[in-house]
Amino acid sequence: MTAISEQSSSSPAGFVGLYKRIIKLPEHIPFSLVQLAARVAVAHVFWQSAQSKLASWPVTLQLFANEYNLPFIDPSIAAPLAAAAELTGSVLIFFGLFSRPAALMLLGVVSVIQIFVYPQNWAEHLLWSSLLLLVLTRGAGVFSLDYVAARVLSTSRK
Repeated sequence: MTAISEQSSSSPAGFVGLYKRIIKLPEHIPFSLVQLAARVAVAHVFWQSAQSKLASWPVTLQLFANEYNLPFIDPSIAAPLAAAAELTGSVLIFFGLFSRPAALMLLGVVSVIQIFVYPQNWAEHLLWSSLLLLVLTRGAGVFSLDYVAARVLSTSRK
């Protein structure tokens, strides 16, 4: 085998080699940063939604009674449940504490919104769900209280 053929099989030279190295650069981003970004982004969405509900509670009750029309649940019960889920879920997701149950709870909120309230906003709901599914399936990452708790619990058992 010649030196040229050995070089081309192990690392391509020229533009193709440069392109392949550039394409692989994002693989060096720590996955925990991706998890953190997902958590902060989705927590912000639900925190803002909860804050708008609380800022004008009479309007919130009217929306649940007249616009949202959720089946099987009274608006006077649905409104506080939604606000509580959004507040609790956003705080837990942000800090990465009980992240997986919080993500599951917020996925339930998104499902209700998608199915019963605003089915036409599926793209936005898919974006939120994607971030929540990342947290649900892969956890909160290193930059989370879940990680700290796991480390403390594992050292205390030894």
